[in-house]
Amino acid sequence: MKVSDQDVTDVPEVEARGSLVGAQFEAQIGKVAHGGHCVTRYDGRVVFVRHGLPGEKARVRITDGSEGDRFLLGDAVAVLEPSSHRVVPACPFAGPGKCGGCDWQHSELTYQRELKTAVVTEQFQRLAGLEVDVEVEALPGHEDGLRWRTRTEFAVDGSGAAGLHRHHSREIIPLGDCLISTERVIKSGVLDRRWPMATAVDVVDASGEPAAVAVPVPSRDSTIPQVTERVDTADWSAQFRLSARGFWQVHPQAAATFVAHLRRELAPQPGERALDLYAGVGLFALALADAVGPAGAVLAIESDAHAIVDAKRNLRLRPEIELRRGKVDRALKPLVRQGIRTDLVVLDPPRTGAGKSVIKDIAALAPRAIAYVACDPAALARDVAYARDVGYRMRSLRAFDAFPMTHHVECIAILEPLA
Repeated sequence: MKVSDQDVTDVPEVEARGSLVGAQFEAQIGKVAHGGHCVTRYDGRVVFVRHGLPGEKARVRITDGSEGDRFLLGDAVAVLEPSSHRVVPACPFAGPGKCGGCDWQHSELTYQRELKTAVVTEQFQRLAGLEVDVEVEALPGHEDGLRWRTRTEFAVDGSGAAGLHRHHSREIIPLGDCLISTERVIKSGVLDRRWPMATAVDVVDASGEPAAVAVPVPSRDSTIPQVTERVDTADWSAQFRLSARGFWQVHPQAAATFVAHLRRELAPQPGERALDLYAGVGLFALALADAVGPAGAVLAIESDAHAIVDAKRNLRLRPEIELRRGKVDRALKPLVRQGIRTDLVVLDPPRTGAGKSVIKDIAALAPRAIAYVACDPAALARDVAYARDVGYRMRSLRAFDAFPMTHHVECIAILEPLA
């Protein structure tokens, strides 16, 4: 197959009056946009196109949208003038109308990072009014962008076969392999057997386990195994136990890389007080506690009941750590009312970000430094703008390619008080 070819499907009948789904047109593909798309135009409307690259000429098929919509979605179903950065996807299930798991398999890996860098830069300029000097960095290992995903949830179809969803569809594509999943995930046999009572199967390749474990969904809590994750940096190491379905970074080098960066940038000192928000199973809380020592204090706040159970187990031997269950926005209010002060804050919120109220309350605690770990650059940029309004500026920003072949990027911003 030539690198300029894409699978072209027959144009279906228009789905409903006013619907543009199925319409095809030729266009020049423009700049990259957030979410694994590039931008072009059709009949005066913006179209967000998957499977294209900036500068290409392509035939685009509308996949979602109607006459009255402000923007449309589409696929580059045939590339007429390919980019020099285009490659043949390694996975046969990547492409228009196929698996929705990967966004950029048709691009060179280094160029994927350039595209992600452009997205991060654009989000900060547009949402925070900041010109940032950042470059999306590769994490150690996995130079080809494959076999890095240590946690994969496979969907199960009506026959009990495991696979992945077609993009923006409930339809499940049966697979023989998933090339971004680790070899141990695939060797678990998840794709070779039937799962007649399950709607999905989580497969977890934890660093402290001899083999990956498969957990059918739904499962009773009592049947979900515990797994061990190890974190080793140049100057710190720890071990964590958590539910196989609990949250942990999916790239094998992500946790260690993020902890090392936070400890270096925050430089926690013995006796200091720290706050770990959206604390999960206790990764950052323990790393902070080991730095501030017995004379210091760490308050960890987490709302998820399962994560709290795991965090209690991981932090139980550290009396300087207090663990509270509650939503962060609610848990901060009494601290602010009581005039509590802290030296450091780490927050790792969900994709939607922390929000204006949380940022305001964090600032009221007057930390000397804040580390914000974000899986969505748009949410981070908005919150950095909120932080500026309450007296904090961004001292540094790093971005990591923790999800190769996808549009996702992990960012860490360090904030400090305005001089």
